Amino acid sequence: MNPPDVAVAVDLSVWELFKNAHLVVKLVMIGLLAASVWCWAIILEKFFLFAKTRKETDKFEQVFWSGQSLEELYQALSQRRNTGMAALFVAAMREWKRSIERNPKPTPGTQLRVEKVMDVTISREVERLERRLTFLATVGSTAPFVGLFGTVWGIMTSFQAIAVSKNTNLAVVAPGIAEALFATALGLLAAIPAVIFYNKFNSEAARQGARLEGFADEFAAILSRQIDVRS
Repeated sequence: MNPPDVAVAVDLSVWELFKNAHLVVKLVMIGLLAASVWCWAIILEKFFLFAKTRKETDKFEQVFWSGQSLEELYQALSQRRNTGMAALFVAAMREWKRSIERNPKPTPGTQLRVEKVMDVTISREVERLERRLTFLATVGSTAPFVGLFGTVWGIMTSFQAIAVSKNTNLAVVAPGIAEALFATALGLLAAIPAVIFYNKFNSEAARQGARLEGFADEFAAILSRQIDVRS
């Protein structure tokens, strides 16, 4: 006659799951946790960066279209470090002034040089906004698979423990399965926010890039009229 099953308390707390996990599963968990922390650091940094960029762009556009002299605006902005639309304006005005100093009568080549400078500045600004977003995309696409690897390894370890102990009691099986599934949970915990915020920030960077492109076209039209007047 088989002895009655005895209820055994099984501690499935997060710390116990980590402490009792196989070394490989522990490394997977640590890697996923570190990736998640770094992702949230990037998310917070980008959140404040884009908020600041929107605010500065709105403020610059308001001043630019207020009727203030472009020369006065350039003199005010050229004395400090600029980003976004202000950096685009300063770069274009600097090239314009250099060209005018060499040749008081601007030529079509002058406008081409200014437009080239604006294109380079736009590329740099978009690159600045998109910096480190690749890490979010990488974590979002790979973290679930890394977590799955930890899960598969944990389940293999559990089956080996069952074979050795020749005991299929829940107290023997549950911890190993829980450890394995915990790795998958960490993978999803890292991947889901990374994917969501990558899409959000990538869209925001594209929107800011479009605003810079629009301003560059408008400013190029202003310079074209100046060239016509001076010719």
